Amino acid sequence: MNPESVVARLRAAGCVFAEDEARLLGEAAVTAGELEAMVERRVAGLPLEHVLGWAEFAGRRFAVEPGVFVPRHRTELLARLATGLARPGAVVVDLCCGSGALGAVVAAAVPVELHATDIEPAAVRCARRNVPGRVYEGDLYAPLPDALRGRVDVLISNVPYVPSGEVALLPPEAREHEPLVALDGGADGLDVLRRVVAAAPGWLAPGGHVLFETSERQADRAVAEAERAGLRARVEGSEGSEGLGATVIVGRHR
Repeated sequence: MNPESVVARLRAAGCVFAEDEARLLGEAAVTAGELEAMVERRVAGLPLEHVLGWAEFAGRRFAVEPGVFVPRHRTELLARLATGLARPGAVVVDLCCGSGALGAVVAAAVPVELHATDIEPAAVRCARRNVPGRVYEGDLYAPLPDALRGRVDVLISNVPYVPSGEVALLPPEAREHEPLVALDGGADGLDVLRRVVAAAPGWLAPGGHVLFETSERQADRAVAEAERAGLRARVEGSEGSEGLGATVIVGRHR
């Protein structure tokens, strides 16, 4: 299959960056038959990252398999902020870890004690390939060792924050191929966030931080939820030349 025909098929399927995708698929395929199979999967709507078996995040590649949330580039702001707060030897916990890319980026920059959790078995399998630390299967804090209570210096939680009524508006790649539990944040998009911040003070060390991503329009309500839980919260944004369009809430244990 020649590169021009691959580009044409991808473009016809609605792939905006058809040339880049064709190049990546061509590099990943060992045989012509494998390339054909990969192109067919992409044309059928499978996310490019699921077809390739990896996603790029913060300049690194992480294993991602079908049924696992694909890390978004905007979440690199969250990774950068968490890295800036982590100190050598710090205890870092990544809740709703998905592929584990977020915590892994922090651990690659700073030598920390990393723990990660996710409720999705497929995500846990992926994270165990990516994370240089312990990965637990379960709901938020539930699977964490009790010994971590009061010792967590940096708590990262890329919680789902899409309101239930807006999930249907997401691109097909997300709503059809990523787990609903990683997307749906409840009626106002803040259900999981409330649970995270409500329990955070019991896990954070004195002066510890909790960080999570949200949308700009949800930021004020997210800050209010964090402060209701007893945290001092602020909003961090990324606009302009970075182009991430990210909004992150940083809460500090009093």
